[in-house]
Amino acid sequence: MNVKLLVVAKTDEQYLREGIERYVSRLKHYVDFEIIVIPALKEQRNASPDEIKEREAALILKYLEKADRIVLLDEHGIQHTSVGFSQYLQKQMNSGIRSLFFVVGGAFGFAPSVYAAAHDKISLSSMTFNHQMVRLFFVEQLYRAFTILRHEPYHNE
Repeated sequence: MNVKLLVVAKTDEQYLREGIERYVSRLKHYVDFEIIVIPALKEQRNASPDEIKEREAALILKYLEKADRIVLLDEHGIQHTSVGFSQYLQKQMNSGIRSLFFVVGGAFGFAPSVYAAAHDKISLSSMTFNHQMVRLFFVEQLYRAFTILRHEPYHNE
């Protein structure tokens, strides 16, 4: 199985990029992992949030195939503990799927068509985070989950 993180727009802040790169390099020891960045929309100043979400949805859906497992990182999704998330990952790996896509939407979230395509929604917290910070938090939790599955000493409980 390969794991992909699909995000809208590049990560602007250097400190976030450095943190993401650190965990991506660590993840390569556990899983085939890739971050796919959909370019930011051009000329969105006069567009409504719904129009922006629809335009982003068209770009997001181009990357997804029927055989993929699609998980949205969404504030209304299920919250897992780190151990619970590692168990979720193990279940996905055992299911025989080829690609597991985690998707981070843009600043306004997801259009209904993206929700319709998704299999699951996961929330990283009850709090709202900047959509760029979510990327760092997610890759750290993904790395943590794999260390838990391998009984390595990164996670303390």
